[in-house]
Amino acid sequence: MKAKAEIRVRYAETDRMGAAYYANYFVWFEVGRTTLLNELGIPYKKMEDEFDCILPVVEAHCRYRKVTHFDDLLTVETQITEVSRKALTFTYTIYRGEELIAEGYTKHVNVNHTGKVHSFPEEILSRLQKAKDENG
Repeated sequence: MKAKAEIRVRYAETDRMGAAYYANYFVWFEVGRTTLLNELGIPYKKMEDEFDCILPVVEAHCRYRKVTHFDDLLTVETQITEVSRKALTFTYTIYRGEELIAEGYTKHVNVNHTGKVHSFPEEILSRLQKAKDENG
C-alpha cells in the first residue's frame, strides 16, 4: 500500500536562498506517515490513546535530489517496508509532478507511555503487515 499526500511549500519553509529548508523534508515525511496510518484506519491518536503505542523515530535518512521553492506543489508517497513485532520502517519519495525531489526513510520502535519498548497489539500488527505485503 502506498499513500499519497500533497504539500505546497510555504514561504516559512524556505531559507534565505529561497529553497525549502532541508529539515522540512522530515516534517513532510511525517505528513506522509500520518496519511498512511489514517488510510489504514489506525491514526496516530488512536494508536496512542487506545493501544498505548507511541512511535518515536530512532533513525532517519533523506537523500535530496532537486531543490524545491516556495509554492511548489509536492506529492509525498509513503509506504511501509519493514514490520516486526516491535518496530517498523516507512519509506518516502517526494515528487514535483513527475520529477523526483527527495527520498528517504524513518525507522520507529513501538513504546508505551512510560517509554518501554513493547509489541504491537495483533490488530495493529496485522494491518501494518498487510500494508507492507501490498508493496510486493
